[in-house]
Amino acid sequence: MPNEFELAVAALQRDGVIAYATEAVFGLGCDPDSELAVHRLLAIKQRPVEKGLILIAADLAQLQDYIDLGQLTSEQLARVEASWPGPFTWIMPARGNTPAWLTGQFTTLAVRVTAHPQVQGLCRAFGKPLVSTSANLTGEEPARQVADIGELLASQLAYILPGEVGGQANPSEIKDAITGAIIRPS
Repeated sequence: MPNEFELAVAALQRDGVIAYATEAVFGLGCDPDSELAVHRLLAIKQRPVEKGLILIAADLAQLQDYIDLGQLTSEQLARVEASWPGPFTWIMPARGNTPAWLTGQFTTLAVRVTAHPQVQGLCRAFGKPLVSTSANLTGEEPARQVADIGELLASQLAYILPGEVGGQANPSEIKDAITGAIIRPS
């Protein structure tokens, strides 16, 4: 019988959208390389593609196909790496081949190396990062437990990975890796 990670990974490989616990809230995720999956996630969230998305990963190496670390100084990269793993999302220059369904209207991409052990395990089992956005309709309160996901949302998901959110009270802080400016406080 497959374990929960195997079921989640199988759903991701079939272009499905899944829900999983993160540091503060339940997230919705999918394969960042599947345009079909990303558009499914955006439809579920009722989120415009122009806003761009966040990728969540087990380590920096999983993000290197999507971001251009060569545009960061050693000091900027050191500042980013010092915050990870943890609840810190950084806006970084995207590689030229990073799809617009991830970057939206921007030439940058929001990325995070998670400290949540279950998400780390999921990203490792999947072999790459996940698109990660809060499990809620745009403008509504994010889910903090499986029961909060709601029937409407749950009916559109390929799988819900059981788990507990971490101890963060708020979604991750978002900062610009080049300027250090806070885009969204924690």
